Amino acid sequence: RRLNEVLATPGTDAALITHGTDTLEETAYFLSLVTSSDKPVVMVGSMRPATAISADGPANIYNGVAVAADAGAVGRGTLIVLNDEIHHARNAVKTGTSNPSAFSSMSRGLAGITSAGRVEWFDREPHRTNHALRFDVGGLESLPRVDILHAHANMSIDLIDAAIVGGARGIVVAGVGAGNMSARAIERLACAASRGTVVVRSSRVVSAMVLRNAELDDDRLGFVAAGDLNAAKSRVLLALALTQTSDPQRIQSMFDQN
Repeated sequence: RRLNEVLATPGTDAALITHGTDTLEETAYFLSLVTSSDKPVVMVGSMRPATAISADGPANIYNGVAVAADAGAVGRGTLIVLNDEIHHARNAVKTGTSNPSAFSSMSRGLAGITSAGRVEWFDREPHRTNHALRFDVGGLESLPRVDILHAHANMSIDLIDAAIVGGARGIVVAGVGAGNMSARAIERLACAASRGTVVVRSSRVVSAMVLRNAELDDDRLGFVAAGDLNAAKSRVLLALALTQTSDPQRIQSMFDQN
């Protein structure tokens, strides 16, 4: 809400947000879905503290300001700038824990690069955000609860039951491979889906594509396939989708459009 208020001010041309890197990809993706303005929104962080040798924070802020001020950033949605790289929020994933190059744009690639205040876009035409997937959160005090469950060999059903009893309206499964899981987990989640809990199949694989009906029969089970969205971002989109509907078919269309 605050970001939308600031961007609506005539004197504001763009916004730069500093953020910790651990959940940067989730916040950036969330903002890309709820920001109502086409003005640039750039998020920056740092992998090294200010007291470290070769701290990267100052350079990231400097380059972030340069990107936010660049005309080519208009209409691209939320961007992440770290380590001289520009990422679309939709694509950025944290893949390291200490290296300054800890963020990657996976299969879709970088939006561009920036160094010493110079900006070079790889795609000349702005990546316009999909207005159909902009959610209005102005009147919300909280979002529906969505839990993430990590699939593994011999996955049990205990945590599935606990999530439902705890009040989760949606469950995202970081499945093995292309979104698979144990037979009993599938059975219990299908039961939950039939009772109104929205179940999304994502993957625990770093770079994966979970296609509908490709690994499991999503139509029969009542599941939603996440495409190439990881579990963290699937949780963000599902929580926002649940503010509008709990129909898995409508939610599937949102995942297909993202």
